[in-house]
Amino acid sequence: MTLQQLRYVIGIAKVGSFNKAAENLFISQPSLTAAIRDLEEEIGIVIFNRTSRGVSLTPDGEEFVAQANQLYHHYETLRGRYDKAVQQKKKFAVSTQHYSFAVKSFVEMVKKFNIDEYEFALRETKTKDVIDDVAGLKSEIGILYLSNFNRKYINYLFKERDLEFHHLIDCKAYAYMWKNHPLATRKSVNLMDLSQYPCLSFEQSESGSYYFAEEILSTNEYHRTIKANDRATILNLMVGLNGYTLCSGIISEEINGSDYVAVPFKDAKGEDDRTMEIGYVVKKNFMLSTICRIYIREMEEYLQSYTESHKQR
Repeated sequence: MTLQQLRYVIGIAKVGSFNKAAENLFISQPSLTAAIRDLEEEIGIVIFNRTSRGVSLTPDGEEFVAQANQLYHHYETLRGRYDKAVQQKKKFAVSTQHYSFAVKSFVEMVKKFNIDEYEFALRETKTKDVIDDVAGLKSEIGILYLSNFNRKYINYLFKERDLEFHHLIDCKAYAYMWKNHPLATRKSVNLMDLSQYPCLSFEQSESGSYYFAEEILSTNEYHRTIKANDRATILNLMVGLNGYTLCSGIISEEINGSDYVAVPFKDAKGEDDRTMEIGYVVKKNFMLSTICRIYIREMEEYLQSYTESHKQR
């Protein structure tokens, strides 16, 4: 087994085609096919299902590619650090649910580095994509939450993809809305109060959407619901339609602006289901980069400051 073969496998898995991968890798298709066949014979598994529509990973192939991605990532990191002939920018990427504190911490982290020497990426995306991005090392770290409702299912995915979750903060549910919303000045709100206003949520994957929902209490029946894909649209719908979303209440005004408020959500039942454990997920036994460790520290400091400021209220 060679690093070149691993590179070929990763390239094919990325595009789902031997033809396209051969073009990207600057190799003839027969040579690429022969290299993969030799590798499969050597390690004793079939990595790809070949069909007329292209290729897909077998179950053994999925596990192999996950390990290959991790190994090749380490190789590229080592090569970029010590091979003077390689003029390659250092890379760092984050995939996250829509948390303004994650964006704020990313901003503070980037300020500590010369952007000319680094290639940074911040992806606010669907919950399943957060998990898949970290599992495939598209991102080094992912930010998401667990609750009593989704914990068992999400932890199963973590185990299946060789990921580990690290706790950052526990928080209760808040209704997030425009400052001129009719309920914005309330000390607290409940589902009855909110029933006449549209509930806003981030669109998720079709499969397991209940478990992937970013909003706490996703299993409740909401008479009026609107889904959106990005933070800006959600904020615009709050203003235009007096919509609201249920969130952690950890809001950065520098990111979202000062035109929105988080009102504590109170209800007679389901107290435990309203607790959000927000944390970060990384590959198990993966040596985190210096940049990633600094990013984690920025999040921890921001959340600690948030917690201390709310204790004083």
